[in-house]
Amino acid sequence: MTRFKDKTVLITGAASGMGLSATRRFLDEGARVTMLDIDADALKQVASKFPQDCVLVQVGDTAHQETATNAVKATVERFGGLDVLINNAGIGSEGDIMQTSEADFDRVMAVNVSGYFHMAKAAMPELVKTRGAIVMTSSVSGLGGDWEMFAYNTSKGAVSNMVRAMALDAAKDGVRVNAVNPSFTRTGLTEDMLKDAELVAKFKERMPLGAPEDPDGVAAAMAFLASDDARLITGVNLPVDAGLGASNGQPPQ
Repeated sequence: MTRFKDKTVLITGAASGMGLSATRRFLDEGARVTMLDIDADALKQVASKFPQDCVLVQVGDTAHQETATNAVKATVERFGGLDVLINNAGIGSEGDIMQTSEADFDRVMAVNVSGYFHMAKAAMPELVKTRGAIVMTSSVSGLGGDWEMFAYNTSKGAVSNMVRAMALDAAKDGVRVNAVNPSFTRTGLTEDMLKDAELVAKFKERMPLGAPEDPDGVAAAMAFLASDDARLITGVNLPVDAGLGASNGQPPQ
């Protein structure tokens, strides 16, 4: 399948987890990919395994506007345009409101919300030219709450509504904006959680297809939403949650 032949995709948080899975997926489907990440060493290592004529590496913190501007500019200079933005870079945070410091809250919002704003604003003029698409990584935590994840839940709730608002405004220019909303997924952010056998078992009880999720499955959903197969879909927060939402989080009877 080559749905993205002659297309260019910019992926943030591309050095690991769902971003790395998305990079593989889009390359497999014929795309040229700009890989953006804050971790220069990890990015260099993983990018070296891909065809160099199809990959551009960019290092930076998406919380800063200049990172977004530079990444989009470099992408257009190298590949001639931009068709898809995968807004994926994000960080986690644990604790209720009393346990969350102002510095931690500000950092989570800077990366998970402002970072998505910076990237989308920098990319939009190019996406208008190509009538392209944006796919954001939100979370089931952006559709409902979790215990003791106050800052993260707040940030993902903002992303989920950012998608809806941006989709309405961008539709007139032919740009679609959607989100994937994963649940418990095997990534670097969940390494400690995966060590907790009791916690994993609880998730499995509530997810009909089992847990934790495979990041490649999330990448497949990203590719669908970015493709022409989803040409009539915009403003959607797509749960990629192994059926968690269908059960309302309740364990089997």
